[in-house]
Amino acid sequence: MEEGLGQNSVPPHGPIDKSKILDIKPLRSLIPIYSMSSQAPPAGQYPSGFSPFFPFGAPQQTPTGVTTRGAATPAPLRAYKNPLGAGDSSSTMNGFNGQDTSGKKKRGSPSRHTKSSVNKPKKSQEPPADLSGLVGISPAQREDGSREVVNIVLMAYDALRRRLCQLEEAKELSSGSIKRADLKACNTLMTRGIRTNMRKRIGAVPGIEIGDIFYFRMELCIVGLHAPSMGGIDALHIRGEFEEETLAVCIVSSGEYDDDAEDSDVIIYTGQGGNFFMNKDKHTTDQKLQRGNLALDRSSRQHNEVRVIRGMRDGVNPNNKIYVYDGLYKIQDSWIEKAKGGGGVFKYKLVRIPGQSSAFAVWKSIQKWKSGSPSRTGLILADLSNGAEGIPVSLVNEVNNVKAPTFFNYFHSLRHPKSFSLMQPSHGCTCIKACVPGDLNCSCIRRNEGDFPYTGNGILVSRKPLVHECGPTCQCFPNCKNRVSQTGLKHPMEVFRTKDRGWGLRSLDPIRAGTFICEYAGEVVGRGKVSQLVKEGDEYVFDTTRIYDQFKWNYEPRLLEEIGSNDSTEDYAMPYPLIITAKNIGNVARFMNHSCSPNVFWQPVVYEENNQSYLHVAFFALRHIPPMTELTYDYGLAQSDHAEGSSAAKGRKKCLCGSSKCRGSFG
Repeated sequence: MEEGLGQNSVPPHGPIDKSKILDIKPLRSLIPIYSMSSQAPPAGQYPSGFSPFFPFGAPQQTPTGVTTRGAATPAPLRAYKNPLGAGDSSSTMNGFNGQDTSGKKKRGSPSRHTKSSVNKPKKSQEPPADLSGLVGISPAQREDGSREVVNIVLMAYDALRRRLCQLEEAKELSSGSIKRADLKACNTLMTRGIRTNMRKRIGAVPGIEIGDIFYFRMELCIVGLHAPSMGGIDALHIRGEFEEETLAVCIVSSGEYDDDAEDSDVIIYTGQGGNFFMNKDKHTTDQKLQRGNLALDRSSRQHNEVRVIRGMRDGVNPNNKIYVYDGLYKIQDSWIEKAKGGGGVFKYKLVRIPGQSSAFAVWKSIQKWKSGSPSRTGLILADLSNGAEGIPVSLVNEVNNVKAPTFFNYFHSLRHPKSFSLMQPSHGCTCIKACVPGDLNCSCIRRNEGDFPYTGNGILVSRKPLVHECGPTCQCFPNCKNRVSQTGLKHPMEVFRTKDRGWGLRSLDPIRAGTFICEYAGEVVGRGKVSQLVKEGDEYVFDTTRIYDQFKWNYEPRLLEEIGSNDSTEDYAMPYPLIITAKNIGNVARFMNHSCSPNVFWQPVVYEENNQSYLHVAFFALRHIPPMTELTYDYGLAQSDHAEGSSAAKGRKKCLCGSSKCRGSFG
């Protein structure tokens, strides 16, 4: 019926008028609707051998979809389907997800029964308990989110996914395979009510900012940005007075087709269908004006806003993609053209609505800078580290005429580190080549309470009292995955001049949550020298004894029914106070500014050398960080200031972070 021309007509020769296709009325009722003219049999008169039926019979109970006033209103087919069970999250797993304004699913997939399941009685299963309160999400916030709620949901998702990766990688020794932790984490959170923006809408989504990045399609689902986990077109069914209309609300341009245009504010989007799964660039059959394509066609007529998410290749893992929210677009034009495989494909031209902040354009600019054409505007030095780092650190000023920061010697680690003796001295691990997750014969893994602290791609799994890394006395190779903080910078950094906070630090690459950024390098000083440094105006002091705001970053053990898990503890266990000054000697960490809503956190890391352990401060990404976003961490408050209250506030500095949670001062 989706391809018919309606009214029992015979397809004409020649091209088909697309507008006529859109005039087709779908089957909207299971109840026969007959004309109420004088030709209808009078009441009580029915053909021989037939029982009376509505509307010819006597008044009966009003069936679904029929009103008591005037003619009957057809009821949609979905009204006769069984409702979805509690906790069913299958609506996000379809290639095309349609949802009406009430939030109900429009089209369900047919159930499949095996022979064994037909005769077996179904076991009554209680719906999963709602655990959204564990992360502080109310029922209202599940429907409509905010920036804070979106961050909570994304951090809860990634924390759970990291833990699942850690568990699966530890099992890999015996099973030899790793399951999809991203899918399992999403399913766990959705069934437990940990999600937001469930109410589908046209336009911007609360709490999602232009330029936000996502490393998994499932992240788009749980924050309500794009419902289908695989399909590229998300649609909304709007109930009108006489019929329903399906409009496109969001598309994902993941690079599977030739979707990009040279203009960063224009995208040429290819419709869905007409291709083989393993040969996406060769459409062998004509695409049909249905489902997602029909939604895009109707949106081109209605001129409604469509959210656009761009899929960019991950520079660290080329086989993966990073999804960038590029803001709101409108469909300006559409046409049909022949594909390489000979089939006809729909093309839609979407144009970005003016006045929005840049997102995809920033990525395009960075690609040009890296290629050297054109050169970076405001570039002062190509490598501030002078070769000390394996990746160059550029120095840029686009604000004023200041040519360089105050002089310092670049050094990538600590100078004059302070050691402490181990309770149980050892000579490091004896692993061959590299430490392997799940191998409890590794002494370094045992010191980490039996868990490998990092995932296979070097992502920190959880904040811990102390992270024990392999050191120089360990027999594993230098490229062991338990030496993450000792391998230097992972991304090209840029020291840049801010408008009102001096020099700052940012990355030219996107940074994934849990990624190691850098160590706080400098000279280790004693506690008694801190007050003198402050009097001398040393603004580059890192003090582990300061009071820092608490925050939740680790996974919630109850989501995995883990009882008494050590990963629920996020308090640091410092063996001694560590105070570092980077005024004269330091690295890029000395340029990170303070923020009351930081995107970076610090983690104490120890590794052993000659039966002595050395304490270091390593910085990791708190959440996904888009490129060219300033990197910040919480400077904390001095213990004396915290104890004496406002009377000691004169020693603090005015905070200019601009966060909605700004404390007003720091230090």
